[in-house]
Amino acid sequence: MPRCLRPSLRKPAIILCLLLSSTSLSPTRGQAMIPLETVKLWADTFGRNLYDTVTKHSGSLLLQKKYKDVEPNLRIQEVDGLELVKKFSEDMETMLRRKVEAVKNLVEAAEEADLDHEFNESLVFDYYNSVLINERDASGEYVELGAEFVLEPNAHFSNLRVNTSLSSVQLPTNVYNKDPDILNGVYMSEALNPVFVENFQRDPTLTWQYFGSSTGFFRIYPGIKWTPDENGVITFDCRNRGWYIQAATSPKDVVIVVDTSGSMKGLRMAIAKHTISTILDTLGENDFVNIIAYNDYIHYIEPCFKGILVQADRDNREHFKQLVSELVVKGVGVVDQALREAFQILKRFQEARQGSLCNQAIMLLTDGAVEDYEPVFEKYNQLDHKVRVFTYLIGREVTFADRMKWIACNNKGYYTQISTLADAQENVMEYLHVLSRPMVINHDHDIIWTEAYMDSKLFASQAQSLVLLTTVAMPVFSRKNETRSHGILLGVAGSDVALRELMKLAPRYKLGVHGYAFLNTNNGYILSHPDLRPLYREGKKLKPKPNYNSVDLSEVEWEDRAEILRTAMINGETGSLSMDVKIPLDKGKRVLFLTNNYFFTDISDTPFSLGVVLSQGHGEHILLGNTSVEEGLHDLLHPDLTLASDWIYCITDIDPDHRKLSQREAMVRFLTGEDPDLECDEELVREVLFDAVVTAPMEAYWTALALNASEESERAADMAFLGTRAGLLRSSLFVGSEKVSNKKFLTPEDKASVFTMDHFPLWYRQAAEQPAGSFVFNLRTPEGPEGPGEPGVVTVSTAVAVTVNEKTAIAAAVGIQMRLDFLQRTFWAATQQCSAGDGPCPKSCQDSDLDCFLVDNNGFILISERPQEMGRFLGKVDGALLTQLLSMGVFSQVTMYDYQAMCTLPSHHHSAARPLVSPISALLTATRWLVNELLLFLLEWSAWGSRRAGHGAQAKAVFHHSHKHRKQDVLQPCDTEYPVFVHQRAIQEVNGIIDCGACQKIFVMQQIPNSNLLLLVTDPTCDCSIFPPVLQEATEVKYILLICHNMQVTPAHNASIKCDRMRSQKLRRRPDSCHAFHPEENAQDCGGSSETCASLPLLLLPLCAWLLPPQLLQ
Repeated sequence: MPRCLRPSLRKPAIILCLLLSSTSLSPTRGQAMIPLETVKLWADTFGRNLYDTVTKHSGSLLLQKKYKDVEPNLRIQEVDGLELVKKFSEDMETMLRRKVEAVKNLVEAAEEADLDHEFNESLVFDYYNSVLINERDASGEYVELGAEFVLEPNAHFSNLRVNTSLSSVQLPTNVYNKDPDILNGVYMSEALNPVFVENFQRDPTLTWQYFGSSTGFFRIYPGIKWTPDENGVITFDCRNRGWYIQAATSPKDVVIVVDTSGSMKGLRMAIAKHTISTILDTLGENDFVNIIAYNDYIHYIEPCFKGILVQADRDNREHFKQLVSELVVKGVGVVDQALREAFQILKRFQEARQGSLCNQAIMLLTDGAVEDYEPVFEKYNQLDHKVRVFTYLIGREVTFADRMKWIACNNKGYYTQISTLADAQENVMEYLHVLSRPMVINHDHDIIWTEAYMDSKLFASQAQSLVLLTTVAMPVFSRKNETRSHGILLGVAGSDVALRELMKLAPRYKLGVHGYAFLNTNNGYILSHPDLRPLYREGKKLKPKPNYNSVDLSEVEWEDRAEILRTAMINGETGSLSMDVKIPLDKGKRVLFLTNNYFFTDISDTPFSLGVVLSQGHGEHILLGNTSVEEGLHDLLHPDLTLASDWIYCITDIDPDHRKLSQREAMVRFLTGEDPDLECDEELVREVLFDAVVTAPMEAYWTALALNASEESERAADMAFLGTRAGLLRSSLFVGSEKVSNKKFLTPEDKASVFTMDHFPLWYRQAAEQPAGSFVFNLRTPEGPEGPGEPGVVTVSTAVAVTVNEKTAIAAAVGIQMRLDFLQRTFWAATQQCSAGDGPCPKSCQDSDLDCFLVDNNGFILISERPQEMGRFLGKVDGALLTQLLSMGVFSQVTMYDYQAMCTLPSHHHSAARPLVSPISALLTATRWLVNELLLFLLEWSAWGSRRAGHGAQAKAVFHHSHKHRKQDVLQPCDTEYPVFVHQRAIQEVNGIIDCGACQKIFVMQQIPNSNLLLLVTDPTCDCSIFPPVLQEATEVKYILLICHNMQVTPAHNASIKCDRMRSQKLRRRPDSCHAFHPEENAQDCGGSSETCASLPLLLLPLCAWLLPPQLLQ
């Protein structure tokens, strides 16, 4: 049956009734009380005074004349979007190829070093341990593995203290730093040090290079000191990172089968949950997964996912973790049904050509009490063993170990026993080594690129770690003949690429006022986009959103409802299309209506596609001018001139001698020939010089205005400013810097007011869409601690357009920062006039029977008689008036969507009686805490004598993390919709009466000439509170599925809608390579018994579990 999905709409019927009654009333009664001619006179007088003031202080007419004077020297060139995107793609491909070559050098060096190295069980070797370097003991001597290691701040590495001559070695807390495997691996990988340095010298744009070993150590260049977390633990394990896992294995379909029978109670269930969570952490967006729990019967832990596999993106992984944490134990375990269900899912997906179409695996977690399993394997996996089975024996009981090992060894898998929480990490990693065997035996060095990620764990204390990265990585194999059939993976070599650096190859100035470039992956996820918002605020801290790297292209370019753009880009096509779009501005308060042209192509040898967006109209043209170097240099050095700090005029981040240069200093050296080694964008430099010359007279004009200004009370503006399409900014103060209302304006702190890599300034973008000669006004209240006590400031701007041969392009925008008190004085003075010569009018806006507002074209109040209303949305202040204006078509309501929102989880109790038994609940909570602390103590005690010291520390980290996660998990990703209100320019004046029941409210609206402002005059004596306020607040989208059958339309249950959305599989492009099996692999290398000896405390744990209520340990 056909189905259609739409957001629910809620419009109270009472409002519609009121509107119908109000529009039927005659407006003539309003004319008698509020003369229309008088209101028009007020608007015209105010508009004329404003226009004169703004043109005078901004110098807009002078700037327009200066560009008009140089029109003979100007060319307006049409932009070929397809050629542009191809050129950007080629440049990006060249850059990324250099990163690949660097990683290949590391792989070759590591494999050669391994060939030459003989394993030495008794090897003694000191190395630079990243945690211990430069540490001293009580006697002042360097601690073991902590010798002196020179660290210096380096601008190329975000001013972190690093050593560019050597690498350092990091190990997670649970890995013993003198284990023979570790010492031999670290010793062998010393050969990478000269290769790191040579790579960096050959390509100074390289950032972090590293080698992650399969044994757990992580060699990173440049060398850096690591700091443990607040619990004194190093939790970072390179083998858990996406780049390691993707390089080490091919894509995989995984069904996790977990025993939830009564025998799994207590610590066993805690270990099983942690093991599942660890397995989920090894999956990525190219993998597919589901989880089945079994006891007397089988059940999918997410019923919505019954019978299918879902993509293992971050959203689904976190969802599964939450559900796993809620598992409870009961009944008797019947494993054969669960295994049969798992095999059937994998078979269906393989036959339907769905999922990864590569590796398939079942992960079985149980305490070993399994029966009747052999017939299942004979039926589903006997002939070709296409599905690998990995078994995890949970707990210290070894009675059923032979059964678990038989299952793994007869199905090309691996068997491990997990006795403690700290064992999980190492034992889970074994399955990756098995899956990597076919690739290793073939010596296939696949190159992988990761999705976007923030490696905040790498340098947890450094804010700059929140930069979005992608990693290029390759596997490193043992090439020794004697170990060929074992397919030994030595580790993974990789290097980071900051996506910000990659996007610099799509220069902002080539894209026009509203244009931009973006990248997405083969899965349709955003890699880089100006509207990607990966962080959210929790209290005072900024944190990554749970789904920040799985934001789909269709959730940002949401006007692409048929997903034509998404499909073409995922398929790696080259082409173009046009779309009418709505662009949110000013934190969603405003909207631009544009027609955008999209141009796209793939980036060769990567899973990425590049898109370039140019807006129709002035976005299709680029302005080109020319001037002499001598004249341009003179004007470039004016003190009021600055350049876009994010734009690349000259490359200064490669040569260390250039890193201290500002972009302007670098340009001067380039133009004067002082530094012939500097590389600059000659086209952009030429345009900056031209703009510097054309705009130079503005400095003298503004200076003269400031000097000739009268008394302080008459000052209209704090400053004047202009910006050009080449990223040039000029500004001049009319008051002392200490008296500027908004001190952050035109500084990097106020990103909306300056040129960035992602966008032109807000005042520039708004001005570009205003009619020629018209000014756009925007009231901005200062943010931060000084905000409430400071007066608001009004930003006023207009665009300067140039026309050559009937082609028009925006050359610049110019404006002022107007003082709000001046705007108010001008407004109240204008609204006291009757006619040009009559003097004060007996009717004015300051009368008690009139209420006057000055609002902008989006309904925000700039002036009101009540100061607390200024800056607020009109609908919130007077819902009746805005409702009437909407019904008359004066304003239109535009629904916008935000698919990257964060919503508060609804608070609820599982039982209505729960609040009444809070003392019992509190007692249970306290008991749970005591049990956790007891378990933690016993785990640390049992790990005391372990060869891999630090298991207890990791267990401690696990407990602390789980407690902390529960406390802070208050927001979750969601979809929201919100209204934006826009004045229809064609309606310049209107009047009417609103029927408010007991009275009638009269109003008049008049457009302020040459602006985006409206004058609203109403009757305040009529109480219209029966109309609810009209709010501009975001609400979570509630989806309604309309099921159409036999011409009858009925809504489906909301839970089923959510399930349909969760099950939906969007188009994606699979990775090109797959390494599932190899005939030479040694399938008998399939694991063995745990080497950890049972200790008395852990032997007593089952007794504790029996004595305590089961729910305390579930």
